[in-house]
Amino acid sequence: MLGKPVAHSLSPVLHEAAFAALGLGGWRYDRIEMDAEGLPGFVGGAGPEWTGFSVTMPGKRAALEFAAEVTPRADAVGAANTLVRTESGWRADSTDVDGVVGALRAAGGYRPGDGRTGLVLGAGGTAAAAVAGLAELGIGEVRLVVRDPSRAAETTRAAERAGLSVSVRRWSEVDFGAEVDGAAVVVSTVPSDAVVPCLDRLSAAKCVLDVIYHPWPTPFAEAVAARGGRLATGLDMLLHQAFGQAEQFTGLPAPREAMRTALRAATGDILPLPLD
Repeated sequence: MLGKPVAHSLSPVLHEAAFAALGLGGWRYDRIEMDAEGLPGFVGGAGPEWTGFSVTMPGKRAALEFAAEVTPRADAVGAANTLVRTESGWRADSTDVDGVVGALRAAGGYRPGDGRTGLVLGAGGTAAAAVAGLAELGIGEVRLVVRDPSRAAETTRAAERAGLSVSVRRWSEVDFGAEVDGAAVVVSTVPSDAVVPCLDRLSAAKCVLDVIYHPWPTPFAEAVAARGGRLATGLDMLLHQAFGQAEQFTGLPAPREAMRTALRAATGDILPLPLD
């Protein structure tokens, strides 16, 4: 795992559980403090014993630009959270998209017939992966709600590259009740405090992904649960993005049950983390 900071990362829990379940006794997964500037030199100098890297902030864009090969979805997102060694160099992918898709299907219960419009709160790096995931789920239109529309350009481009019709709304001018009524799914990528003034309207959403999972529960999650809504979380997203990484690193099917069990144990069983 490359990033800065990474001491808090739960990714070693997931990948070490995968290695153990797959009988890969000689495999190891480490946290390495690495900024974006240092990533190309470090990965470029990695010996043959390194099969892959997970990448978190601030290095996801640097990973994409460094790679010799880029998957279509990483290109759409404009960032990569996965680097895998190939015969020709390093391949960049974004399994964050798997995280969004898997979380919404398994925990959020989203199905293609639920509708064609998505509402995304925020426009940072997680929002870019979210719009690509919504496209995979069959969403055709996405609405971005942001404090400053001028800062939504990268996520807007990500949505367009993913084939979505996209529009941007200013947070202070949005009628959240109307937006939620017209949305099949709401994805919140903003801090918990930001949504508190809008909870009554946002919690009426048909299906919600709140990417925050620490501290838990968030006010948004509590409001959705109180209404009996369908809720996926950042912890669900973390779990589902790790499956694709594990498979790319090892070349073997991810041991999903073992990975889920390890993550639940590491987080005190705060969430059920359902699987498809």
